[in-house]
Amino acid sequence: MSIHKMIALHPDVGEEFNETLATAARHAMFCAEMCTSCGDACVAEAMDMVQCIRSCLDCADVCAATGRLAIRRTGQNIETLRLMLESCARVCELCAEECARHEHEHCRLCAEMCRECAADCRRAIPTVQ
Repeated sequence: MSIHKMIALHPDVGEEFNETLATAARHAMFCAEMCTSCGDACVAEAMDMVQCIRSCLDCADVCAATGRLAIRRTGQNIETLRLMLESCARVCELCAEECARHEHEHCRLCAEMCRECAADCRRAIPTVQ
């Protein structure tokens, strides 16, 4: 199933399907799950991973909220969506920085996903009109 297809089928979208925003929404959803998984893996690590866990869980919540706002097409709340995309990008960058401090493979994957999500959110901001 494709979130792109679901958004495109919305009665208020029509010819104005925003591919860039749909991609940002999809990656925000993926990033939320990756960060949750990384945070859970950090709990199982023998070393102190408290800050990484906090960063991952905060990022997961922000990404999940951003993804939900980005897929809504009824009405408009452009300024809120732009702010959420910007916040999501910044929180993802912070999480990527924290995860990059650790040599665990799950942290490496999480940091990579966070960087991708941040870039997609930043690309989507100017397309929200």
